[in-house]
Amino acid sequence: MRLPRILFAGVVGASLSAGGVIFQALLRNPLADPFVLGISGGSALGAILAIVIGASAFYLGLPFLAFIGALATVFLVFVVAGGPRGVLLDNSLLLAGVVVNSFFSAAILFALSVVDSLELHSISFWLMGDLSRASLPEIGGAALCLVACFAVLYAQARKLNLIVQGEETALQLGVNVRATKYLLLAATSLVIAVAVSFAGIIGFIGIMVPHMMRLVYGSDHRLLLPAAALFGASFLVAADTAARTVLAPSELPVGVITALCGAPYFIFLMRRKERR
Repeated sequence: MRLPRILFAGVVGASLSAGGVIFQALLRNPLADPFVLGISGGSALGAILAIVIGASAFYLGLPFLAFIGALATVFLVFVVAGGPRGVLLDNSLLLAGVVVNSFFSAAILFALSVVDSLELHSISFWLMGDLSRASLPEIGGAALCLVACFAVLYAQARKLNLIVQGEETALQLGVNVRATKYLLLAATSLVIAVAVSFAGIIGFIGIMVPHMMRLVYGSDHRLLLPAAALFGASFLVAADTAARTVLAPSELPVGVITALCGAPYFIFLMRRKERR
């Protein structure tokens, strides 16, 4: 009975951690996480729409609309950040993600103010992370997407190492920086969108795990990516176990556990950055 949920938590944790590694490297921001492009806001808005119109009663209705919302958000952020010539800049992507996510947060608050109490409980629980929907179709779909996207990301690990050292250096060594960044952003956004559409918003894993693994294994993405994916999977399994047992027989959203662990670590990273 527990095995499907354990597998599901592992797949989601690996997806969020691998996404955090890529976003922190591409945006050159140690505080970036998989939701920096506004994917969380788009997915949450799609899920709320599914609950309000009753689509969540159908098979895969809620994950499907959440996934559509995430993809629409990624496209919107790319358009806003691309500028007149479609050139993606790191600061532009970061700011566009913040702006779009703020807009979707306002839309979510508006939706929460007009729904009834039963729907409000379902929405609130999903927004804080919910792994109780684990079933073979969801696990299979998320795992297939993770394997495919991780293969793409790992194949670009050497190029990513060069891009982190400097785009001019990477260009001189024959790396097509623009195409590589587009490919990495697309693959990462897809795997994160699938994870969020199935499991809801689970924060701070994409911040904590990459930094922990970087302290242990260094900055070589050929080693950092698989290490972060494996540790992220283990961490979310442990967090979900705690969420199910701390207040048993009641169950906490797993996002509450990750936030309790991640918020102090986030403050630690900020203070460490200021000291540097």
